[in-house]
Amino acid sequence: MSGNQLLPQLVAHLREHRAKLRNEWASRIRDAHLLEAMTPQEMAAETTSVYDNYVEVLETGSVEALQHYARDLSERIIPRGVETHEVVGIVLLLRDVLARSLFEKYQRDFALLNQILDAYEPAANRIANTVAVSFVDERERVIRQQQDAIKELSTPVLPVRERLLILPIIGVLDSERARQLTEQLLSGIRTHRAKVVVIDITGAPDVDETVANHLVQTVDASRLMGASVIITGLSPTIAQTLVTIGVDLSKMNTIGDLQGGLEEAERLLGYTVTRKVVTDGS
Repeated sequence: MSGNQLLPQLVAHLREHRAKLRNEWASRIRDAHLLEAMTPQEMAAETTSVYDNYVEVLETGSVEALQHYARDLSERIIPRGVETHEVVGIVLLLRDVLARSLFEKYQRDFALLNQILDAYEPAANRIANTVAVSFVDERERVIRQQQDAIKELSTPVLPVRERLLILPIIGVLDSERARQLTEQLLSGIRTHRAKVVVIDITGAPDVDETVANHLVQTVDASRLMGASVIITGLSPTIAQTLVTIGVDLSKMNTIGDLQGGLEEAERLLGYTVTRKVVTDGS
């Protein structure tokens, strides 16, 4: 009898003993200290869902349906703090629980048992691999989203007043972050119809040649969109780097500190900058 002919018999057995096998599997999960980030109710719901989908994929052989289910599962349980090794662990435990059940049922007919396991094991391994890969892909997607969110928070484009933006840069400015900085700044210029932008790099410890050239390109791109750029907070180290690598400084309007940069920006916008003298009243 071929594997395809045996699968319906195998699936019928797993469905008939669903409650017993699922409970045994859940007990093995608890003993292995997996899914402890989930409540007992959540674990019961998810293990029931995983069991049913597992058996359905054994029956249909539809990897596409399994991939879709695995992505949905990953989206639900990753936010609850479930780790990759836990997902792989529970799927392997389920594979073993079901294999033991099949062994108990067919152990008296060794030839049939071998045929059953020959049909079951490749399908079970394919399920385990598919779930693991889908979970890892989803976790990597979540990590990328978190990294993008952190980068956006670390390079905020702030409207100071009408037509004036400030972009404070804090931390290491690498090539990827410099590219993102340019995208955010140009988007901010369009959104706020900015005419002047102050980029303050007081909090940036250093820049390399690639980033320095990217900074110049950012200034050029901003100018093409109708906004002048003032760079403030150049450290002696960064200033020396710009000179050493031959950056065209004629394209860059630099002011020593942020306060001076804002005053220059307001002057460019036509505002009158006055200093209020405070006396002690004596």
